[in-house]
Amino acid sequence: MQTLRSECVSRLLETLHHEAETSDREHIEAMMAAIEAPGMSAGQAIAGIIAEERADYRAIYRRYAGNFLAVSPAYGRFLYAVARACKARRIVEFGTSMGISTLYLAAALRDNGGGRLTGSEIEPTKVVRARANLEAAGLADLVEIREGDALETLGDGGDEVDLLLLDGAFSLYLPILRLVEPRLRPGAAILAENAFESDYLDYVRNPANGYFSQPLPLDEGRGNEFAVRVS
Repeated sequence: MQTLRSECVSRLLETLHHEAETSDREHIEAMMAAIEAPGMSAGQAIAGIIAEERADYRAIYRRYAGNFLAVSPAYGRFLYAVARACKARRIVEFGTSMGISTLYLAAALRDNGGGRLTGSEIEPTKVVRARANLEAAGLADLVEIREGDALETLGDGGDEVDLLLLDGAFSLYLPILRLVEPRLRPGAAILAENAFESDYLDYVRNPANGYFSQPLPLDEGRGNEFAVRVS
């Protein structure tokens, strides 16, 4: 049986997705109101969010300590499928949050025969919750969650990386990619949710930088980008 379809994991994910929907509803509504405000384009609203992040992303994400900011069930299943397809054994995740995306990726590692997922989360209470969710799913042995700023926690060397998930502060996508880049193997998948930051998109869409990248038509409006390391 696929780990993702096991009773333990599937029930846990169903519960967490329901909790995330309830927890994040007010935040999502506020975001949409800002984007759809009269006289404000979506691009302008997103640019404002990114500028605020750049000024103090630690403070920004401290406000969201109680929010999941989670991937959708459809995107989670896509993460699982990509990790299985590329036979991932080494995964890096930027922005673990409460661990929903981590569960999908760890389930893929289990079904791939094992491996290691290294995640980073800046909010201590989320680290505690994510670790508890992984324990409940029986997947904790596959995952190391590093507490702190990903620019510091993900900078060490190590084995080649098969898959990189970017799902944290929008303004840090390119710095985190460049940090992990020396360890990305040819063929590695880079999945970026909410990839709205132009410097990141310009970088991965420029063939000279060694990637093939394009928008992902999944969860329209969430700015999902799928890239592959080709050289």
